[in-house]
Amino acid sequence: MANAVQAIRGMNDILPAETPRWQFVEQAFRELMAGYAYQQIRLPIVEKTELFKRSIGEVTDIVEKEMYTFEDRNGDSLSLRPEGTAGCVRAAIQNGLLNQGAQKLWYAGPMFRHERPQKGRYRQFYQLGVEVFGLTGPDIDAELIVLTARLWQRLGLAQDVCLEINTLGTSEARRAYREVLVEYFNAHLDQLDEDSQRRLHSNPLRILDSKTPDMQALIEAAPRLQDHLDDESAAHFARLRELLEAVGIQYRVNPRLVRGLDYYAKTVFEWVTDKLGAQGTVCAGGRFDGLVEQLGGKPTPAMGFALGMERLVALLDERPFDETPYRPHAYLLPAGEQAETAGLQLAEQLRDRLPALRLQVHCGGGSIKSQMKKADRSGAAYALILGEQELAEQRVTVKDLRGDRPQQQVAQDELDGFLAREFDLAGN
Repeated sequence: MANAVQAIRGMNDILPAETPRWQFVEQAFRELMAGYAYQQIRLPIVEKTELFKRSIGEVTDIVEKEMYTFEDRNGDSLSLRPEGTAGCVRAAIQNGLLNQGAQKLWYAGPMFRHERPQKGRYRQFYQLGVEVFGLTGPDIDAELIVLTARLWQRLGLAQDVCLEINTLGTSEARRAYREVLVEYFNAHLDQLDEDSQRRLHSNPLRILDSKTPDMQALIEAAPRLQDHLDDESAAHFARLRELLEAVGIQYRVNPRLVRGLDYYAKTVFEWVTDKLGAQGTVCAGGRFDGLVEQLGGKPTPAMGFALGMERLVALLDERPFDETPYRPHAYLLPAGEQAETAGLQLAEQLRDRLPALRLQVHCGGGSIKSQMKKADRSGAAYALILGEQELAEQRVTVKDLRGDRPQQQVAQDELDGFLAREFDLAGN
């Protein structure tokens, strides 16, 4: 027997037992986007490598170490997308969306980074993301944060996450601060780990985000960006805080929150949890006002965020989860060849009349006893038994699989009404 082919390490199957939680998150997010009048955009998984080098930055860990990059048959360098923002900006420029006024967009799908797999961090991982173009004020920053807060409420996770915010200032203010920071860390070069020494002259703000225990005292004593902030960014951040407080959003200002990508400016934020060990960030984003111009478009303010599906699902795993909406309402058991034909016809009639009905029809034959075991395992609330006697009388035997209600006979032409009442399907 040939050896079975295995999945690539860090690229995981999401099995049927796990997908209800994924569907729950995706549905809540999709409904929330519609409620805030955001439109979906669907983006390619593969982009030109140049796109990520120009947006994320050539000296970031993502571009240097983590991207899946390859040459296609034409010799072009292509990469699997490691994040969604760059592709969304490219699409907005290429398709002229930025000439049509402010754009509020969302996307979903897999991202890819070649890093050491661990819980909450995989080589293929899934994100839900939002990008807004054409709005400059702190009001849109506040809307995105409020929107994510409402998502946690819908998912039942509001008590599991907390909000951290910061401002990175304008690019000019950050350049001046960078010089001060480089001077400070140069004076303590022997205390920097290898990664921080490498970042010192390429991306020194990332040193502030280092988790190396021996460097924490050094980082804590480093000059603060807030002391070098420009007036415009300070006013923007103050107004953002006012708006968040006005709607009751609790937050913590984290002066060490810098985000890992080069394109951020002004507002940055993260929703973090202490329930997932080291992988504590479940949603992160911020303002990237210079990225559109950097990628060849006209100067356009922009703000966005992305959240990790795996980490949200892991949080849901920590609490009771009702899978009832993802199970069939009923399981139809046809006994015999005649019943198989009649059962198929009846099932399609029910689906015509009740589009929201979740009905599983038994396939593969077998005794009624074996079929009942499968009906029970399906999670359905009712078994619908269709045998010779039921066929002769144009009825269906209805058995309650989850309670102790007595078995009953329902006329076939009344079955849709019975199911509609039982599961509140009328009008759906």
